[in-house]
Amino acid sequence: MSNWFNVGKIVNTHGIAGEVRVISRTDFGEERYKPGNTLYIFSEQAKEGIAVTVKSHRIHKNFDLLSFEEYKDINDVEKLKGFVIKVPIEQLGDLPEGEYYFHEIIGCQVQTLDELQVGEVSEILTPGANDVWVIKTREGKEILIPYIDDIVKKVDVKNKQIWIDPMEGLLT
Repeated sequence: MSNWFNVGKIVNTHGIAGEVRVISRTDFGEERYKPGNTLYIFSEQAKEGIAVTVKSHRIHKNFDLLSFEEYKDINDVEKLKGFVIKVPIEQLGDLPEGEYYFHEIIGCQVQTLDELQVGEVSEILTPGANDVWVIKTREGKEILIPYIDDIVKKVDVKNKQIWIDPMEGLLT
């Protein structure tokens, strides 16, 4: 496993004061992008990241807007388009019981309590009150499973296994 965890991607600049527009891949944007925090930015081919210090963070039209102490204006940040923002894996804190990082759930094999193989979690949607796990079946079909206690009965991230008790019609 890599020592880095992807938390976002710089997709554009914003304004002329050195802000960048980020598509975030973290559940913890407020915490992760707090002013004073150190993040690491990587160009596509880079093996090593460039350490940057968060100067400001705000949300604008579903994007996270960040500025960094090391970059003063649009001319400095223009070259950062396409860079990925990462943090060392050690910075991922422990989560409370029953909460998981996306990377722990994606790739897990899903089966029913009576051992029927359903498929593999391919992505996680966050539409509202609860997350929805997208399960890709062997046949290539996608099944949406809400992450609620009534359905998800056991999660074993170490062995990449999830057991569900689907309500009627959920798997058809």
